[in-house]
Amino acid sequence: MTVISAPVDFNEEELYVDLRSIVGHALFLKCEGFNFAGSIKLKAAREMVEAAEWSGDLKPGSILIESSSGNLGVALSIIAASKGYGFVCVTDVRCNVSARRAMEALGSQVHVIPQPATNDGLLGARIAYVRALCAADERYVWLNQYANADNWRAHSRTTAPAIARHFPGLDVLFVGAGTTGTLMGCARYFKELRRRVRIVAVDSVGSVTFGGESGRRMIPGLGTSVRPALLNEAYVDDVVVVEETDTIRTCHRLARRGFLFGGSTGTVVSGAGRWLDEHDAHDLTAVAIAPDLGDRYLDTIYHPKWLHEFYGDDVLATDDLTGDLERDLSVNHSDSPAR
Repeated sequence: MTVISAPVDFNEEELYVDLRSIVGHALFLKCEGFNFAGSIKLKAAREMVEAAEWSGDLKPGSILIESSSGNLGVALSIIAASKGYGFVCVTDVRCNVSARRAMEALGSQVHVIPQPATNDGLLGARIAYVRALCAADERYVWLNQYANADNWRAHSRTTAPAIARHFPGLDVLFVGAGTTGTLMGCARYFKELRRRVRIVAVDSVGSVTFGGESGRRMIPGLGTSVRPALLNEAYVDDVVVVEETDTIRTCHRLARRGFLFGGSTGTVVSGAGRWLDEHDAHDLTAVAIAPDLGDRYLDTIYHPKWLHEFYGDDVLATDDLTGDLERDLSVNHSDSPAR
């Protein structure tokens, strides 16, 4: 029996899904969504908050503020509520409605940025708003997940060692790239141990993280319009960039096997499957990290009307596991959910 007194005290670290029957390769998916925040972001949130408390930056009466596309905002909302801090999440129109409602239910304030900055997109506009609030009121404490080393330290201390314990012969690790906290924490851990683990970063088309051209991205989580300050490409062996249509198809393929995962997970699994297809994957031990679950995406990547609005009728046409949803896309779209 597990008994806890704070929500951060529970996080399932030992669960993996064998995806061999779905992707056609031996690929083990580390599931990070089984905690009260519903995502891997609880680890980084806890590490950053506790470090800010230890340094004295965060104290009674402080108001946490952070830019987030959803998952970190929910994690910080949980921690702020349990510790008695105020919290303001600055997000944008791509943030899932369910994530916004979760933050508000936990007592947080959510500010939605409607328009991108001229050069730095929606992320740049979010950060500019955070900086302005911090300059206007000294009670605000910005953890800055994009440049905070405690973001990656959380994963060097927890996620990577957990993988190493269960897969001592690990050959390749697939990690999604958002702030690159998870990526850098895991990569640093394995590289500094001098282990021969190939680190493959998975990014989204439209992200500038690895030098790509900025473009439209409707699925929050991975990718960015501003290069992450945490990123050190010397720790990364390969990069796979995934189209959002492939993310969606992978999510639906997993769901048709009973595994409801989020968009970030769909991107990582899609990229991992492609990399394994293109390399000699025989006898390789491969692990991918699933950052989140799918319940916050029910109004977006799992909703036929949303799919039709942003990706057209053919987004699932090549996936024989989603025939019913493909047919649903041809029905009346007038009740498309709010963006």
